[in-house]
Amino acid sequence: MRILHVVPTYLPAWRHGGPVFAIHGLCKTLVARGHAVTVFTTNVHGDGNLAVSLEEPEQIDGVVVRYFAVRPPRRLYYAPSLGRSLRAAIAGFDLVHLHSVFLWPTTAAARAAERAGVPYILSPRGMLVPDLMRSRGRWRKSAWMLLAERRTIERAAALHATSPLEAQEAARLGLSLPTVHVVPNGIDPEPWTSNGSAPSARIQDLLRGGPFLLFLGRLSWKKGLDRLIPAMARVPGAALAVAGNDEENVRPALERLAQKAGVADRIAFLGPVHGADKAALLHRASALVLPSRSENFGNVVLESWTAGRPVVVTPEVGLAAETRESGAGVVAEGDLGEALRDLLANPDRCDEMGRRGAATVRERYTWDSVAREMERVYEQARQRA
Repeated sequence: MRILHVVPTYLPAWRHGGPVFAIHGLCKTLVARGHAVTVFTTNVHGDGNLAVSLEEPEQIDGVVVRYFAVRPPRRLYYAPSLGRSLRAAIAGFDLVHLHSVFLWPTTAAARAAERAGVPYILSPRGMLVPDLMRSRGRWRKSAWMLLAERRTIERAAALHATSPLEAQEAARLGLSLPTVHVVPNGIDPEPWTSNGSAPSARIQDLLRGGPFLLFLGRLSWKKGLDRLIPAMARVPGAALAVAGNDEENVRPALERLAQKAGVADRIAFLGPVHGADKAALLHRASALVLPSRSENFGNVVLESWTAGRPVVVTPEVGLAAETRESGAGVVAEGDLGEALRDLLANPDRCDEMGRRGAATVRERYTWDSVAREMERVYEQARQRA
């Protein structure tokens, strides 16, 4: 099958979080399974641009990637050259897979696919959450949906959700949705091993300091760190490692919150971590904590399970139901501090939950398994077209 993926940002734009890695994981596995996969994306990387060719396609793990320059308004990822290339090339594909909503590349690709008679799948990637829309630019996003995205959503051959929670949130919008398919993200275990490298001195110092909890992800308002930091007052004797890039400049406010809660001396803000540092944190943490207000899936949960460690998540995390059903962690529906304290009081329970998490990943979340599920979605979409 000839498949075109259209996504606002793509590797090596790691600053944009889990979806970038999840989409590439799917694409490279589809290539390994015999499909011809092309990605159209922009050159955006945070506030800057990727050092990539805008003239010739590049290959990443067999995936053909074409990058296009953005123009103002940058926040919409407006890339007129991408639109021209879509119109010229889209008829040569069997199916188009769009990732995101409210952004210009998605709308442009949906219209081009319609005109060419090529079916398209839409993956909102956590952006169709009513509460999230209300709290972050409600009127702007609602107006954009009425003008463009309603048509994009309703005319898709299928809607892809990464978790039942994301599917439920999309249903709350009151739109005439296409068939919704729940297919999770997967994980490639190799990046979460140290490959024999030693972690940096700062991580080794943390590891020698006793039990610690780990938050791993972007420092964003929606990730719920303002829930987690005060909760540490209820977890005496444990440190908190906060690892991730701070694109929203929220760290100063979080540091003030830690001071106010009396836990500043037990919180280490590490910035982005990679390689051996990331592997060491994942394998040695007592538990990973993801206290998000909105999280369509939660790739970092799979990372923790692959490393054999349990998780503590809030009910708003897409993998909360899997966490509960597998027994691979705790869903903190009440007092987060109490849930953390009770879990750390029983190290044997932590280890058993971690083993259950590792088994869950092997059974359900390998990329090959996920790609097989997505192939079925693609085939059904093509049959309905």
